[in-house]
Amino acid sequence: MEELEICTGHSLLYQWYAIFLELNGKWRDAHMVYQIGISRKAEPLDKLEEALALFIDRLSERLQKIDDGEIIDSMENYIHPWSSSNMNKLLKQINSRIMKFEGYHRSNKVYSGKVALSSLNNSSRNKTIEIGGKKYQIKGCAGQGGFAKVFKAYVNGDPEDVVALKIQKPAFPWEFYMYRQLDQRISGRERSSFGFAHRIHLYSDYSILVCDYLSQGTLQDAINSYVVIGKSMEEVLCIYYTIEMLCILESLHDVGIIHGDFKPDNLLIRYARDELTVLDHDRSGPWQDQGLCLVDWGRGIDLHLFPDNTEFEGDCRTSGFRCIEMQEKKPWKFQANTYGLCAIVHMMLHSSYMEVEKKASPDGGLVYLPKLSFKRYWKLELWKSLFTNLLNMSSGNDKEVLQNLRKSFQDYLCSNPQLLKNLKELLAKQRASLCGA
Repeated sequence: MEELEICTGHSLLYQWYAIFLELNGKWRDAHMVYQIGISRKAEPLDKLEEALALFIDRLSERLQKIDDGEIIDSMENYIHPWSSSNMNKLLKQINSRIMKFEGYHRSNKVYSGKVALSSLNNSSRNKTIEIGGKKYQIKGCAGQGGFAKVFKAYVNGDPEDVVALKIQKPAFPWEFYMYRQLDQRISGRERSSFGFAHRIHLYSDYSILVCDYLSQGTLQDAINSYVVIGKSMEEVLCIYYTIEMLCILESLHDVGIIHGDFKPDNLLIRYARDELTVLDHDRSGPWQDQGLCLVDWGRGIDLHLFPDNTEFEGDCRTSGFRCIEMQEKKPWKFQANTYGLCAIVHMMLHSSYMEVEKKASPDGGLVYLPKLSFKRYWKLELWKSLFTNLLNMSSGNDKEVLQNLRKSFQDYLCSNPQLLKNLKELLAKQRASLCGA
């Protein structure tokens, strides 16, 4: 029937076949059939969308059932990308490839440098560690997580050669692998939006990842500069950073990569050396050097390592950035990134974390939207479209959605010379504030 295109425009065909697959335990295939029918706009479309919603509810109920302490078999249709068992499998799978990457250095011994890595702390200054024939003079702690610390360091004592050292215990090569995938899949000027790893040194107890160091603050720093004075970021600046984030996700999703920890403290700010000129849709000239840089790829997901149409289960456990699907224990994919973008935009607009609720849509249905209302003087149609589309996105290909949203924001920003003038002034003010702090 598929080959002869018989009944492919009727939603009942997809609904009946999906039910058949579901009854036979093929939950992933059933989900895909619903998505195919919806993508083809099979009629009546509203009935098919309603059937999909009911299917997701049934799936969610099954995922929550536990039999003798183990998730039931249907969970095997989805993959927890960050579980220790799955991560170990992935590391074994990529081992032969990662060993060939430039900058990969491995030793089976423990790190035995003169300065114990465990002695480095937030107040460490001017200690020197030797790795791979180079001396790194520690100039301070730039960040800290559950298993890793990031230090600013001078290479061989040269203040003009500054890097970030990510020291992690136990050793963790996955982030280096993700950086090399970015090198291979994203080229040209877009590559500068994703950070760069020079090398990794792996020991039996620690890993040391050597990355570019950007000293100009994070998007979280920019947001905080407004929070401390009881204000919110100017709308034109919010629009600019929204465009930047949409571009980043567009590039990532196009090459099959999910960041998995998309939040403002992982977005470093880049400032152009030259004076900013007229802004166009191509972000040409000095605007190429201005923008954001997404770092911290420890939770990155390489979709090329999984079968087509794979969806994921599991929770990132990052308060304020757990997508709706994670909160409701439903399968997710790109929503891990797109929800993060919405949460960041909400922080910029309102200076507060986002909470969502179901609200009535113009077509009589229900959609997820932020609880806080939009200000009347904002560009309402832009923000409503962004949140409506990204908070209610299915697990299918979101490329067209991201592209259309980006273009709508760019059209508005590029259409008004006064907006551009205000933007350049605000960016200059922000740079003086963050870089002078």
